[in-house]
Amino acid sequence: MIEKRDEAETDTIPEGVLALDQQLCFAVYSAAHALNRTYKPLLDPYGLTYPQYIALMTLWQQDGRTVKALGATLGLDSGTLSPLLKRLEASGYITRARDKADERQVLVTLTEKGRAMQRDAVAIRMEIGKATGCTLEALQALTRDLQAMTERLESGVHHDAA
Repeated sequence: MIEKRDEAETDTIPEGVLALDQQLCFAVYSAAHALNRTYKPLLDPYGLTYPQYIALMTLWQQDGRTVKALGATLGLDSGTLSPLLKRLEASGYITRARDKADERQVLVTLTEKGRAMQRDAVAIRMEIGKATGCTLEALQALTRDLQAMTERLESGVHHDAA
């Protein structure tokens, strides 16, 4: 928990330290929105939103996941995931069916259309790479750094900033 400071201590705040353009959170937020805006025209021809697209990516990696496992991987709750999957099913990309081994579980499986979309995803990834203006190595390093930061933030383990 962060201790509340008294008003006298606020006089010692370095100038600009709270400027919006100096905040990691805002840089990540802005980058995420810019990426989503860049993906939109690439996904529109397929009738997909970015969250639907990453759900398909997860299924390309491992088809036949339970709704619960898919939600855990994507970090989405069932209230968000269920309508997303319903739209993917209505568009013909996936099917949902009760697991025969455990009726409580719903399995999400790619259709032929969903599997075929994977071929087009390679071109989409290339377009996103070009749009960033970064080298493949720089994008891979940035991805690893963001994944590591996410793991630290989610684990609650705090390290001193360098």
